[in-house]
Amino acid sequence: LCLDGGPRRIQVPNGFFGHMLTALTTHAGFGIDLEAAGDTHVDLHHTVEDVGIALGEALASALGDRRGIVRFAHAYAPLDEALARAVIDLSGRGTFHYTAPPEVAAGWVTAEFPLTLVADFFQAFADRGRLTLHLDVLAARNGHHAAEAAFKAAALALRQAVARRSGSVEVPSTKGTLSL
Repeated sequence: LCLDGGPRRIQVPNGFFGHMLTALTTHAGFGIDLEAAGDTHVDLHHTVEDVGIALGEALASALGDRRGIVRFAHAYAPLDEALARAVIDLSGRGTFHYTAPPEVAAGWVTAEFPLTLVADFFQAFADRGRLTLHLDVLAARNGHHAAEAAFKAAALALRQAVARRSGSVEVPSTKGTLSL
């Protein structure tokens, strides 16, 4: 994972999940080389969760001690009728909160990808990336649109939060650290 951009190579065993990871890394401005395989003969849950774990760990490693970053950010992203909001704090603590309209949250994006996998991915990502993420699908009718708006909102907020604060070399914390 390269926070400053670069090539993107994403190979996962599900086209929709690959599409979401491409949206995430494109709109966050990240370069990535990611290849995942898993027990997809069972379902996609473990693979999606494991990619969230790996990507979160890569983010935490890329951020180091988080010196000089903006740290806090929020973004909204629409996709047609869907609207999502992401609020991020690169706090050093993994916390995730997710909401979606009940009639959408229990739905399926594709025959293999339930919308619940969006929350599973971001739960693992926030935990291992050591960030606080509030991700809310505020409106949606279509599961694909809900998922994509959520990934794009998270991406836009990440792009802002990892940005460098002009001239700053401080850790953005009154405690002087964002470590565990």
